[in-house]
Amino acid sequence: MIKNNQQTKKQPLKTGEKLLFIVAGAFIVLASIAFGIMQYVMATSDKPIFNQYTHYDLNAEGQKGSLIFREAACTECHRAMRGGTNMGNNLDGIGTKRTVQWIEDFLRNPEEVYGHETMDHGPKPKQAYYVGEMSEQDRHLMAIYLSQLISEQGSPSSPVPPKGESPFIDAMVKTWAPDAWKEKYTDIRDKKPSNEGVQ
Repeated sequence: MIKNNQQTKKQPLKTGEKLLFIVAGAFIVLASIAFGIMQYVMATSDKPIFNQYTHYDLNAEGQKGSLIFREAACTECHRAMRGGTNMGNNLDGIGTKRTVQWIEDFLRNPEEVYGHETMDHGPKPKQAYYVGEMSEQDRHLMAIYLSQLISEQGSPSSPVPPKGESPFIDAMVKTWAPDAWKEKYTDIRDKKPSNEGVQ
């Protein structure tokens, strides 16, 4: 069977399609250039590009726990002390939300602490099963290390919103909160963050 030449002949792109491809290509090129410039500036700048809202002040046990954390290759999935990857949870600031005991219990038996199945932590064949098989001492030191990763008020990992005025929060309170609430409750932005009693 002979195909019709008109059916096999490719149709040229229409003007709108050409324009769309040109705009998309230009956008990709400009985005790549901007990303390259940003990476160069970040690598050569003396000042951080973004504000840091997490900090750490490791004691001797925390330093040992940090070494265990890194030697166990936890940074292949987690970010801590602003290093590692974001494949798993970012652990910077976890010490503001969780106590040493909670972290240690999670490292020992994560699914019991969470109350449901976890993705990578838990028994074999889960990828991070080895954490539960570490010695009690190593898990304790790692828990101390993680508990010393603190987030400042207003950071995404902090349970307390930023201090001071927030136009969005203030507008929502003004619009929706009854006047009785304003007299009964205090603004949590004025409280100092604490992990006491946090589970």
